[in-house]
Amino acid sequence: MMLAILAAPGPSLAAGAFAMGKCGAYGQAYDYVNEAAARAAALKQCQGNCVAIPMRRSCAAFSIDMSNPCGAHGYAVRPKISTSLNEATRECYKYGGKQCVIRAWACDGRG
Repeated sequence: MMLAILAAPGPSLAAGAFAMGKCGAYGQAYDYVNEAAARAAALKQCQGNCVAIPMRRSCAAFSIDMSNPCGAHGYAVRPKISTSLNEATRECYKYGGKQCVIRAWACDGRG
């Protein structure tokens, strides 16, 4: 009987969020029970006027222009980290960045 209890699956923790703000501010939360809790946790970490995007079974990346951290930036949420990193960097350059680098990234543990 004890073995059956120990083998039972726990709650599915598959919700995450990534928050981004001005001048490279960010927050991240992953493996939460629901999206609302993940968004709240990510926004709590982000200083300034931040926006949170959901990250469900995926990875998020945030890129900023190192020559002007308060200028151009880009982000992406994709199923794989490599795609997220590449797309976030492309987005930064697309919006005028000159020296775009990844500021932060996170993957939901189930992504």
